[in-house]
Amino acid sequence: MKFCTATAFTAFFATATAFSVSGPSYRSGVALNSAVAEAPAEAETTIKVRGPTRFDTLKSKYKGFRPTISSETLEFSYDDFADAVANTEYSFERHSIVKGTCVEYSNGGVLVDIGAKASAFLPESEAALIQPQGCELSDLVELDTELDFQIISDEDENGQLLVSRRRIQYRSAWETVLGLQASDSILEAEVIGVNRGGAICLVEGLRAFLPGSHLAGQLPNEDLVGQTLQLKFLEVNQENNKLVVSNRKAVVEAQMANLSRGDVVDGLVKALKPYGAFIEVGGMSGLLHISQISFKRIEDLEKVLQPGMQVKCMIIDHDKVNGRIALSTKTLEKEPGDMLTDPQTVFDNAEETAQEYHRKMEEERQAREKTARDIVLGLGDSLDGLNGDDDGDSSDPLADVSDSLDSLLS
Repeated sequence: MKFCTATAFTAFFATATAFSVSGPSYRSGVALNSAVAEAPAEAETTIKVRGPTRFDTLKSKYKGFRPTISSETLEFSYDDFADAVANTEYSFERHSIVKGTCVEYSNGGVLVDIGAKASAFLPESEAALIQPQGCELSDLVELDTELDFQIISDEDENGQLLVSRRRIQYRSAWETVLGLQASDSILEAEVIGVNRGGAICLVEGLRAFLPGSHLAGQLPNEDLVGQTLQLKFLEVNQENNKLVVSNRKAVVEAQMANLSRGDVVDGLVKALKPYGAFIEVGGMSGLLHISQISFKRIEDLEKVLQPGMQVKCMIIDHDKVNGRIALSTKTLEKEPGDMLTDPQTVFDNAEETAQEYHRKMEEERQAREKTARDIVLGLGDSLDGLNGDDDGDSSDPLADVSDSLDSLLS
């Protein structure tokens, strides 16, 4: 009985030991079988990428047809081109003058190609010095036209510059104005506005002030706007941007060139003084002295002339340099004192009376010349009698004097 129990125990112990030893081998065998089973699944999901073929490589490197160019037919070589690039100066500094071409109207201005890395911008306010009211930007600047521009700013964050046409024209206008002042020329300008002190004129695109006191026969009112007037400079100051002009000075100079002594002119009485009256003649101020009004004495000038009265006078003297003229009405009187009794009749017959006056003056001149010749010839005859024994070839001692008098009187 005891032997059977021991035998059974020994058999159980051997079986337990064999089971514990073979367990890991079994698990490793199962794991190996699983790895071998899963490997074909991964191989099935992986796709092999094929590399570019030789044709694909050549195609990517192909740049198109390249014609063969011979440098012998060119007027310059690569070395010449390199030298030209090296010697070319690209100056895009502020205030520089550059050439450019307007390429596009954009956002209240114009894009300008000046050769910089970005197109420059020309604002509408800088497009021209003279911008008539209602004009379009296309009227001031044309596209595809090369023009001069002045750089007026530094580059912004986009590398763009601001340029101007107005400032170049402004500088050119002042040069023209200074030339006109130096030559003392008469110019024409349009009135663009008026104020209490006078008028504003546009001279070569620059604003000039015309004082009301220098307007010839007109007042500075709205009717003056748009008119073109003859002007001369009174003051030119480029540093202070100041121009002052005169219409009266230009009119006086133009009229003085056409006036001469003896002409009959229309005038307007502007003011009375104890010594005479100031008469405005075509924008000029002439003096009618009290002694030249009538051949008779004048006790009260206001009874003969009044301010605002239209009169006719004869020019008896003039100063073209200073624009002054001396006038007379007594030379227009048919009878002494007509200006005191009936001045209107004197004015109505002024041209006829002036012709008669000129005829009398010519007769008096000829009479004076004849008298002077008679005196000279009489002196010559007397000397001939004193020197009667001299040779006939002897010269007349007063011959030169006679010739001189003839030349003075002619």
